[in-house]
Amino acid sequence: MPGGLNRLIYMDDSGDPKTGLAVFGWIEIAPWDWADALGAWLTHRKRIDQKYSVPVSKELHMTEFVLGRGRIAKQIPTEFVSKEGRDLWKEFGAHVAVEGLNTIGSCQGLKVGSIFRYGMPHQLHTTKHSLYADWLAELEADLASKNELALVFMDGDGTEKAFRRAHRALSRQSRHVIEDPIFLDSKASQLVQMADHVAWTANSTLMRVPKHKFAHHWYSQHLAQRDPYRQPREIP
Repeated sequence: MPGGLNRLIYMDDSGDPKTGLAVFGWIEIAPWDWADALGAWLTHRKRIDQKYSVPVSKELHMTEFVLGRGRIAKQIPTEFVSKEGRDLWKEFGAHVAVEGLNTIGSCQGLKVGSIFRYGMPHQLHTTKHSLYADWLAELEADLASKNELALVFMDGDGTEKAFRRAHRALSRQSRHVIEDPIFLDSKASQLVQMADHVAWTANSTLMRVPKHKFAHHWYSQHLAQRDPYRQPREIP
């Protein structure tokens, strides 16, 4: 029998339908490190609330605030207003994102990971589902070799049944990834928001979109030390 529940994995996805790039990013912690990891993130959230009036309850969704599309604060801090009086929401969002990435990168007991695959353009869902299933098989084999158990938490409401099918394809009698993926609303889960930081950063590293140049090296600068592979890993 397995020795016990050893890993909690919080996962989010990213990608680009035009190129067919599918990306998953995650944080991984042991159950006994869960409270400390959450505590470190909540300390970060309280700090940016005090410094920049970003409420702890406000979802930090990278796609929105890093690019200046969303408004994570009711009023932009004065240091992010240009001399001409222009609000620099993108620069502010990038600054908050880096503070979050630094928190993840310095969180003891926490690992990060990311995987990617290029599929057919405009068939992103198909590529994501196959990539996830292959990653899950790898995870299952690794857990079996170490006699460990894991739970996977995902952003979403559970309507994408392909992820559930991937779990149920594992042998019920011998599986080490227990249960279906447990879906959590990112708006209410700080740890899923941490996973979102990892997934978006991995996607930025891979896509190299010119207007995202400021974030192209964020993964290597802030997350690589927590990733056993040191970079997003391709599963062909």
